Parts: sequence; structure tokens; C-alpha cells
Amino acid sequence: MVKGKKVKESTHLSEIIIHGIQEKKGNEIVRLDLQNVHSSVSDYFVICHAESTTQVRAIAKSVEEEVYKAVKQDPWRKEGLDHAEWILLDYIDVVVHIFKTDKRQFYAIEDLWGDAELKYFQSA
Repeated sequence: MVKGKKVKESTHLSEIIIHGIQEKKGNEIVRLDLQNVHSSVSDYFVICHAESTTQVRAIAKSVEEEVYKAVKQDPWRKEGLDHAEWILLDYIDVVVHIFKTDKRQFYAIEDLWGDAELKYFQSA
């Protein structure tokens, strides 16, 4: 696959994911562009948070539904569904982090990837 095409697909996937987050009113949605970061594990991280574990789960479900509806793709891996304080959905080129508010502040993932280009999105 040509690198340019892969990037375009991952950008599109990140936009679908952001829409899924917006559908369930995820807070402070940010997309970290990791494409120009040396040794990055994916093209994008999409990060948001919610006030309750119920909302964290609802956001994760919405993201999965929107992605499957648009591109017929399930996450390669899912983590954190049991406690729902930090759910990770790994779509290989795009990794989604859905935090409960206090966990997002504690882990501060955006700070770990200081070289990444950040783009913020409004909640719906």
C-alpha cells in the first residue's frame, strides 16, 4: 500500500472515530498526529474523557458502531471495558483512548507525545 493512501485512510478513520465520540458528548476531544514522530506506534491517537464509567462505555460503543458502519472494521484490540476508567480501542493506525476525567488528568497522555501535532474538536 502506498504511504499516502494509508495516511488518507487513517485520517478518514480518525474522523469517523471523532464523530462517534461526539455522538455521546465526549469531553475535550483531541487528535494527536503521530505520523512525523519518530518511532510512533500509529498514525493518530484520539483522546477524550467523560464524567462517568457509564458514559465512557457509551462512547466506546458509539465509536465501535460508527467505525463498523462506515468501514466494516472492528478494533484489533480492546482494553479496559471491565472497569471503564480508561478504555483503549486499537484500530492499528488509529488508537482511541477514552478516559474517565480523573484518569485522563493523572496519565496526561498528550504530554507524553510532545512532538505530536494536536488538533482539538468540539463535542457535539
